[in-house]
Amino acid sequence: MSAPDVAGAVRAAAEAVRAAIAPRAPKIAIVLGSGLGFLGDQAEQAVRVPYAKIPGFPQPGVVGHAGELIAGTLDGVPVLMQSGRFHLYEGHAPEVAALPVRVFAALGVRTVILTNAAGGIRRTFGPGTLMLISDHINFMGRNPLVGPAVEGETRFPDMTDPYDSGLRAVARAVASAEHVKLEEGVYLAVLGPSYEAKAEIEMFQRAGADAVGMSTVPEVIAARARGLACVGISTITNPAAGLGTAPLSHQEVLETADRVKGELAQLVRGIVREVGRR
Repeated sequence: MSAPDVAGAVRAAAEAVRAAIAPRAPKIAIVLGSGLGFLGDQAEQAVRVPYAKIPGFPQPGVVGHAGELIAGTLDGVPVLMQSGRFHLYEGHAPEVAALPVRVFAALGVRTVILTNAAGGIRRTFGPGTLMLISDHINFMGRNPLVGPAVEGETRFPDMTDPYDSGLRAVARAVASAEHVKLEEGVYLAVLGPSYEAKAEIEMFQRAGADAVGMSTVPEVIAARARGLACVGISTITNPAAGLGTAPLSHQEVLETADRVKGELAQLVRGIVREVGRR
């Protein structure tokens, strides 16, 4: 997709979403990871926009991803939630994976909360651990900014602090106040869809990664190019390859995410409240 095509896709999708959710004006966007769609059910005065009604939005092909945007309020703060990601391993181009966050920016959103399910590389991270993402390593080999510059985006965005340090401080304060145990670490993104080999995990450990997953990084890169502030939270759903005894499965991912969804909801809603006061 060329730069004019990307810009046109963003405009078309944003116009459709704006018309569908009017007069709502979301302040914060929340990207819901695998098995985390329950947060959409907590939105008040919600309007649901199926992807089929948004130009350029394909249907998600992963269990646990509903395929809709949900506009409403959480604790009085206007939010827009994305229930269903577009993963590179499904065959989507990076600019498709990044399309929703570009649409968020076009709608006036300035803060994005991203959640995902991830495998634990740090040995102290057991299933159910919540990890605040401090930084990332892009092992996908793809970047949504490749190609001609897109209107409204920084050509060379600074990725020194992709997961905003101020928002991370908010997340830590909320976790303390809500008595939610929150770890912090580096997220490494791979293309997938196969889980990693044991030798790869050993290499990732040496590279300084604490968790591994198959999403989030393309979205954060595009968000930073648009000037959005990001905060990311990984639910560690399983030990990475070679660090546990059971075979890896997506069912385990969903079951663990379901077990800790209450704590994750507390944390996300607390961040929304604090950011909403600004």
